Order: sequence, then structure tokens, then C-alpha cells
Amino acid sequence: MAKRFGGRHSPGLGPQDGNRNPVPAAPIRHPLAGRPKYVTFAALPFLFGAFFQEPAGMAGSLAAFGVIASAMWMTGEGLAAEAAYQVRRVARRPAIPRKLFGSVMTGLGLGLGMAEPGSLAGAGVVGATGMVLHWLAFGADPMRDKGMSGSEGFQGERAQKMIEDAEAHLAQMRDAIRRLNDRWLEARVDRFAGTVGDLFDRVRSNPGDLSAARRYLGVYLMGARDATVKFADLYRQTNDPATRLSYETFLDDLEKDFSAKSRRLLEGGKTDLEIEISVLRERLAREGVRASEPAALDAPQTETARFLDGLLTPDRDKAR
Repeated sequence: MAKRFGGRHSPGLGPQDGNRNPVPAAPIRHPLAGRPKYVTFAALPFLFGAFFQEPAGMAGSLAAFGVIASAMWMTGEGLAAEAAYQVRRVARRPAIPRKLFGSVMTGLGLGLGMAEPGSLAGAGVVGATGMVLHWLAFGADPMRDKGMSGSEGFQGERAQKMIEDAEAHLAQMRDAIRRLNDRWLEARVDRFAGTVGDLFDRVRSNPGDLSAARRYLGVYLMGARDATVKFADLYRQTNDPATRLSYETFLDDLEKDFSAKSRRLLEGGKTDLEIEISVLRERLAREGVRASEPAALDAPQTETARFLDGLLTPDRDKAR
């Protein structure tokens, strides 16, 4: 379905709207996201060849193609999860190692396709080879949390649950705007989601900030979702530029609030660090530890060095 593009020179937008230039968020896409479909295409001979075999061979070939196609779907989901993991400063490892499961299913599908009476060992070798090739082609799943040291425990789980609920609100906002088929508004909501994502990263890295950010992750995002749904329903019926401008102004104000909250949380973290450093310095001072003075430069030894030092010395004295 064609989408109406809203921009500076698009009809129906006032000059206020044209001056706004939301930066569309780049879609999160893994560099290898296109490879699974080629593997699925390569498995098509199992599907087409199944109809020229006896019932047992037909069942085996159909099962082989189905398992391989499912493995590629699983691998694609793993690549998408890895892409989301890579772009975040703070992220948990995927709960399900999808690429690992895809590798096992690929080996199983190839084994089923090559299995013949009396050649199970050969089918096993082919399946194992397929698993290794899958790993070489797509890599492994992320197996460690990123940027989450010290965030484990009950508070970390609460923060993660709150963020998941907030991400669901953002997803509902995107769905409501997507129904308008307006790329300009979609880009605007994506930019707002990026600003909210900065707050998510802050809370992930320091779950202690959850109490300060709870209202933003809960009440404010829920209100933004409800307002977006109502705006989408009204704008689809009226196409009123004033309603559109009011909604974009609402997003601007809300985005500023979220950005300011992220900065305050970051500044609070810097203040805590400065306090810890000052306390550590006081303890070192009580222990008699002092900062060492910079070592004095040795006097020039060679005649040339002394000559150059003599030329530079008057300049230093004048500067003083």
C-alpha cells in the first residue's frame, strides 16, 4: 500500500509543520538479515523433489524443507534481537538463543533431507556440517548482558519489567500512527521513542533511578499512548491541520520533559561520583597520602641544549 509522504512542500501542512524537521530513526536491521531467505531458497529442491518420490521419501523431503524454513525464520529473529542488542548502550542478552536453535534445526533439516536407509551416519555428518556452516554464516548469539554491572537483583528485575511495559506503550503509539500512512508523523514518533530510549538506558544501567523515573515510564507514557490513539482516530476522520499541529506540539513538550529527566538523572550520577571521589580523597589524606609533585626537569647537559635554554629563558621571564 502506498504511503502519503508528509514534508516541507506537501499539501495540507502549514509553514509551522514544514519547519519542523524530525530526524527519522534508522530501522534496526542486522547486516546479515538478508541471508536466511537465500538459505530458504536453496532448500526449495527438497520441496519440489518431494512430489517425485515414494511416500516415505516424500515425507522426509517435506519435513526437511519445513525444518530448514523454520530454522531460517528462527535465525532471522535471532539476527533482529542481536541488532537491537548492538545498538543499545545497555542491554540484556536475548532470553532465547534463537540463532543457536536455528543452527540445530538447520542441521536437523539437512539430515532429514539426506537420510536414506542404511546411510544414517552420512546424514549425521551432513547435519553436523550444516550446523558448523550456519555458525560461520550467522555467528553466535550474544551471551552476556551489556553495560549492566551492578544492576542484578530484585531492583534490576523491577526496572526491566517497568521498561518492558513502557516499550509496549511505545509500540502501541507506533501502531496507532502507522494506521494513518503518514511517514512524517511516523518519523516524529520514532524520534520521540529515541529520546525515551535514552531514559530506558539510564534506568537499565542504574536501576536505583527507577523510583525517580517511574512516573515517566508509567503515567506519562500511558498518557502519550492514549493521546496518540485518540489523535489518530480523529485525524483520520477530519485531516485537520490544527489537530495535527496540536499533537506535534504535545510531542515536542513531552520529548523535552523526557530529555530533561535523562539529563537530571545523569547529573545526579555525576554528583554521586564526585561525592565518592571527595570521600576517598579525605580518607587518603587521613592516611597521610599526598599527591606527588611533578618532577623537576634536569638541567641541560650538552652545549647546544644550554644555548637553546639560554635563548628561551628570557622569553619565559618576560612572560612572567
